[in-house]
Amino acid sequence: MDYLPLNAIRAFEATARHLSFSAAGEELHVTHPAISHQIRRLEEWLGVALFHRDARKVRLTEAGLALQAAASAALMELDAACRRIRRSAGAQSLSVGCIPSIASRWLVPRLSDFTARHPEIAIRVAYAKAEDRLADDDNDVLITLGADPSPHVTSLKLFSRISRPACSPHYLARQGGLDTPAEIAAADLLHDETRQGWQEWFAKAGIGMTDIGNSPVFADFNILATAVIAGHGVALCPIEVFREELRRGDLVVVSDISTDDDKGYFLTMSAQPSAAEIKFADWFRDQVSVKATA
Repeated sequence: MDYLPLNAIRAFEATARHLSFSAAGEELHVTHPAISHQIRRLEEWLGVALFHRDARKVRLTEAGLALQAAASAALMELDAACRRIRRSAGAQSLSVGCIPSIASRWLVPRLSDFTARHPEIAIRVAYAKAEDRLADDDNDVLITLGADPSPHVTSLKLFSRISRPACSPHYLARQGGLDTPAEIAAADLLHDETRQGWQEWFAKAGIGMTDIGNSPVFADFNILATAVIAGHGVALCPIEVFREELRRGDLVVVSDISTDDDKGYFLTMSAQPSAAEIKFADWFRDQVSVKATA
């Protein structure tokens, strides 16, 4: 019997979502040639091309678009069914994927409280990226930047992403005051991943394009946090995430002008969560609430 090549369907769905053989391989932890082989196998089985292959990119054919819609829906439904079965079996394990900025400041320091309250739940904490989605990995709960618009999930807001210029009090004392946007622009600016954030802040502050030179760019948020607390300069800090550092006086906000006002950090779980997921979500939202840290 000529069975449907299910592995090839999974490879196709990932490739169609990313429009990249390499990105699909990274997601599925296989090589680019392995993905290409699976796609060609599926195309041979169907008797139709699924992608237009150009020199630098791939595009879905009409048949590919039709199959993508069906494959994505089927895989999401299969994932939801498997999660329901696992929950009905009474599993009391919980895997939480969390971005490092929230894990190091909010989750890990408080995790012993959760395990003390719920010793029946075996919890695993894993690294997550800001763009991760629940359907793409093996975690039961994700804590990331931005809400997940996918069906079959629920996203709960934890923190606002509102960011304002902040620095250590020692750096502020050395500078002799950072009272105006122009004075902030002349300070040592620290950047999170790109220099675009400060350019947006300057535009919002009404001082136009500013030459920010070659000041350091930090690809890791926690390294940036270490640098600004150590007194190396001024960074655009998400003030709710840095709530404890601000309360302790490790950092001071030097301007009320903000960026990323419409962004936030969210906890995402199944739309039909297990008891363990509900207990964790309720506990963590309580831990990060303003009342909990007052």
